[in-house]
Amino acid sequence: MELATRVQSLTPSSTLAISAKAKVLKEQGKDVIGLGVGEPDFNTPAFINEAAIHAIHDGKTKYTPASGLVELKKAIAHKLEKDNGLSYGTDQIIITNGAKHALYTLFQVILNQEDEVIIPAPYWVSYPEQVKLAQGNPVFVQGLEENDFKITPEQLEKAITNKTKALIINSPSNPTGMMYHQSELKKLAEVCLKHDVLIISDEIYEKLIYTADEHISVASISSEIKENTVVINGVSKSHAMTGWRIGYAAGPAKLIKAMSDHASHATSNPNSIAQYAALAAYQSDEDPTVEMRKIFKDRLDTFFNLLAEIPGIHCKKPKGAFYLFPNVKEAARAAGYVTVDEWAEALLEEENVALVPGSGFGAPDNVRLSYATSKEVLIDAANRIKRFVNKQTAKAN
Repeated sequence: MELATRVQSLTPSSTLAISAKAKVLKEQGKDVIGLGVGEPDFNTPAFINEAAIHAIHDGKTKYTPASGLVELKKAIAHKLEKDNGLSYGTDQIIITNGAKHALYTLFQVILNQEDEVIIPAPYWVSYPEQVKLAQGNPVFVQGLEENDFKITPEQLEKAITNKTKALIINSPSNPTGMMYHQSELKKLAEVCLKHDVLIISDEIYEKLIYTADEHISVASISSEIKENTVVINGVSKSHAMTGWRIGYAAGPAKLIKAMSDHASHATSNPNSIAQYAALAAYQSDEDPTVEMRKIFKDRLDTFFNLLAEIPGIHCKKPKGAFYLFPNVKEAARAAGYVTVDEWAEALLEEENVALVPGSGFGAPDNVRLSYATSKEVLIDAANRIKRFVNKQTAKAN
């Protein structure tokens, strides 16, 4: 039986591919350092786990509304008001099986065949694949490294056609860790308003910022922009709840209803116990990211400084998330490799350091390294990368 063309066109996840290869090497007894992971290396806070246990004992194991528990929607509405200055009713919020599912469902309800979605590059690997699954066309606009990988209003305007349906904004960004300032967001949003282009604002890393820069939700800039924006977020990164799979979308009621109708046939509802865990997370005054931010910043400073000492590796210091996205083209060429992908594969085979080639993110000269692991492991990884670079460069020359 021949598979559907929409599935045949998918590009496998580069992050999952590198993780699978690293796992095979570990099973062979190799001392592999994996820097491809996209999740905090912290346990879910105990009070959230306890809330889930209580929900189980209380029999809260039945179907919930397809769009999620009303209590959880109210808690998220309160969070959006408090943190982002945004006011939403419960009919403007849908709970989903992770933020990824919120994005997937949104694309399913807004895209017709060959509709275009503008995706700034570097980008998270799933954006273009989800657009393709909805029979849309991803249109890439390259954010230049000298502009912190961010796109400009002029680039956006040039990319818009009569088929353009939406623009994705991811700030702080995966994979670069860079952020858009309010003035930059305002200018991009004005272009979108001018051309009736929906803004999809992925804010999953909003709590993980390590500078004085403040996270700004583009929807908070004006009421007009808010009506043209869908905010995507969830508890995965902010509360170390990646496996619980609870995310949400907030936006115009018409879009949220369409997403809810779609979800009713796709998933019935998000996991009930996970929803009660997320409810505890949002209702609590405890902020687990305070400690996470402190630890992540220490790791970032250490790892960034060590990588900066390696010949041929150049990196912009990120402001948020938990990734470094250095340009390693010079190091790869000096070592005799034609592509960065080949360089990354050789690094894994020779020094057992697994990182993700930037080609999967639309930036073939870069690699993504996650610092969601201990500082000791990061120091070891930096030493291995330095040894590899020096050895390969010497061999090539």
